Amino acid sequence: MFLRDTWLIFRRDMILSLRNPAWIGIGLMQPVLYLFFFGPLLERITESTPGFPPGTAWQILTPALIIQIALFGSSFVGFGLLADLRTGVVERLRVTPASRLALLLGRVLRDALQTIAQAVIILVMAFTIFDLRASAGAIALTLVIVGLMSVTLASCSYALALRLKNEEAFPAILNTVLMPVLLLSGIFIPITQGLAPAWLYELSRWNPFTHVVDIERASFRGDFTTDALLTGSLVLFAMTALALFWGVRTFQRENA
Repeated sequence: MFLRDTWLIFRRDMILSLRNPAWIGIGLMQPVLYLFFFGPLLERITESTPGFPPGTAWQILTPALIIQIALFGSSFVGFGLLADLRTGVVERLRVTPASRLALLLGRVLRDALQTIAQAVIILVMAFTIFDLRASAGAIALTLVIVGLMSVTLASCSYALALRLKNEEAFPAILNTVLMPVLLLSGIFIPITQGLAPAWLYELSRWNPFTHVVDIERASFRGDFTTDALLTGSLVLFAMTALALFWGVRTFQRENA
């Protein structure tokens, strides 16, 4: 019953997304611009500036841009839930016997699939147009990570939207949170001990997304050791579990 409910919610939301495929271009516009206009600059910087992590410019930038897709694309999906609240869709779902966990998972799985599709497009562009080199294992791990990131952020976005129920406060809070998260994650310029001031490096270590970006970059340069993957993996799994718990609890309370 639970799996059937999840599938029905996923299929409904996926059909709605496919009817408006503009989401692909909108979500990819910013990462593609960074790939084309910032990537060549980063090549020169990595060649002449000490302190960058190992790997080529494209092995540093491409995985970070994939995390950026999840960070911004999945964080704003709560707008769709707010629209459903306004039009009465959520009220109609409340009176069904559908599992409250399924109501959340159906949505976040749709969001994860969309994010993975966008990540694949970025990877194809980086491989075919630019000088990206990465193993099949790195690509597979990247898609798993970006899927979990999307589930994490989408769950938080839906929970926050249900708590606020305000389409003006929702983006204001998100932008306030996402900007320091983005800057401290080292997505554009890696924050390493040899490159950043000591206080900035230590502050970035408190940002969980920094460790997720580190996993992606380590896998792209072929470093699959425990030291490279353990911390980021634990952080990612913990964030996903906490986000799903918050999302499910919020859906249960709202539908009680």
